[in-house]
Amino acid sequence: MKNALKLTLALAMMLSCTTLFAQKFGRINSQEVMLAMPETTEMQNKLQAVAKDWEENLETINVEFNNKLQDFQKNLNSLSDAARQIKEKELNDLRQRGTEMQQMAQQDLAKQEQELMTPIIEKAQNAIKAVSKAGAFTAIFETGSLVYFDEATLTDITPLVKKELGITETPAAN
Repeated sequence: MKNALKLTLALAMMLSCTTLFAQKFGRINSQEVMLAMPETTEMQNKLQAVAKDWEENLETINVEFNNKLQDFQKNLNSLSDAARQIKEKELNDLRQRGTEMQQMAQQDLAKQEQELMTPIIEKAQNAIKAVSKAGAFTAIFETGSLVYFDEATLTDITPLVKKELGITETPAAN
């Protein structure tokens, strides 16, 4: 009975050791994957168009402010105190409107970037999960956050994820 128990324990230890050593670890450069996705280019184009609209609106306010400032400076000596105060208030209001619009533009661009980026991240994560399951990987590490890794023990799944997403490598221009 003792021999059977020893044999069972030895067999269990051997199986657990082989299971431990049979684990597969991978690494990925998810930023490289997402930058290669066509959706990222589309997102950047949309954000550039929105930014351009905001810039045009801000430029309109700046031109209006500069024109009123020049007019104010040119006619400063001929204005009554009441007219001067009205013009100064106009200039301050325009400056404030420009500052508020700039803040709104920054917030709007950040919000839109987040909204447009979320489906891209989800699609990349789903592809990473699919490749990881298909390759029976135990864990996948982000390349940029690893301090050290043994190249022989980690499999780079970046090309597999790109393939899963239908991304083909384009040769670099010389």
